[in-house]
Amino acid sequence: MNGKIYISASFNNTLVTVTDEQGATIAWGSAGNAGFKGARKSTPYAATTAVEAVVSKAKEAKGLTEAEVFIKGPGPGRDASLRAIRAAGVKISLIADVTPIPHDGPRAKKKRRV
Repeated sequence: MNGKIYISASFNNTLVTVTDEQGATIAWGSAGNAGFKGARKSTPYAATTAVEAVVSKAKEAKGLTEAEVFIKGPGPGRDASLRAIRAAGVKISLIADVTPIPHDGPRAKKKRRV
């Protein structure tokens, strides 16, 4: 079965969602959900553990074999989560970085006058 894996890697946590091709959630999890608390939640190891748990749940439920991966955010779990997906035996057909990038951003603060 083909699916999509969405990884949101923030500086504090790593969120993982596995969906089918239509976008219906099959399995989800996070580093916090995998039993990590505080500063250990934001480590690559925590991201690996979370991804392994979610992907194994998806393989069990729907027989996930191939997936497109969408990564968002600058956190330490980015690369580790990709390695974990590959190690779990899921073929990666696409890797896309969907991190939101401001094209102009909010209005700058006014100049300081001395």
